[in-house]
Amino acid sequence: MARVLGPGSDVAANAYQVMESYGRYWAEALWIKKKHIPELLASTVVEGLDRVLAARDAGAGMIFALPHMGNWEVAAPILGKHDVEVLAVAERLSNERITDWFTRMRAEFGIEIALATGSVAVMRRLEAALGENKAVALLSDRDIKGRGVEVSFFGELTTLPPGPATLAIRTGAPLIPVATYFDDHGYRVVVKPPLPIPVEGSRSDRVRAITQRLAEEMERLILEAPTQWHLVVPNWPSDRD
Repeated sequence: MARVLGPGSDVAANAYQVMESYGRYWAEALWIKKKHIPELLASTVVEGLDRVLAARDAGAGMIFALPHMGNWEVAAPILGKHDVEVLAVAERLSNERITDWFTRMRAEFGIEIALATGSVAVMRRLEAALGENKAVALLSDRDIKGRGVEVSFFGELTTLPPGPATLAIRTGAPLIPVATYFDDHGYRVVVKPPLPIPVEGSRSDRVRAITQRLAEEMERLILEAPTQWHLVVPNWPSDRD
């Protein structure tokens, strides 16, 4: 919170609100069942739905790049309502039972899961999903392995995953920043315009340029509700120092 809001902010109060918001995410994860989906849809407002429908009608699939905001899984039932299937990449945890639980829970939201293994097969599966005009959802504000693309993110160099940019270059699918927020009455989903994909330069330079642009878009999305950003792990080199 000090990084996002500045060193003069009330970090303790903001941190409390972060954990309160994160607690709501977990309460909803434990509560959700298919029978609750109509209730979720009725309490969700979408800004930019026309961009999703345009991507669906174009037929090349779509890539959603999300920060860990609010309850990011709530957006999936909206896509299902408009005949868009969702495939998301999730971390393979050391405890298989927890990984299996997450996979079942996300299935209740209508999300198919591909576990991140670092293998070429995962990328092939994502490319195949886009070829079938599905949506691929990628949480993009955390580089788990620390081997991603160096970008400036909230004023300090760190790394972010190259997957969203690489997938957009390889497939031509639009790369769309998205965030889901809690509000007093339910949820607000914001769908931003697709990022421009450069056609000149080496692939590595293009991936770096796109990822930097994505970092800037995620900054704007996070600043709309900083205490709903649930990135409660070290994410910058100075954090680890």
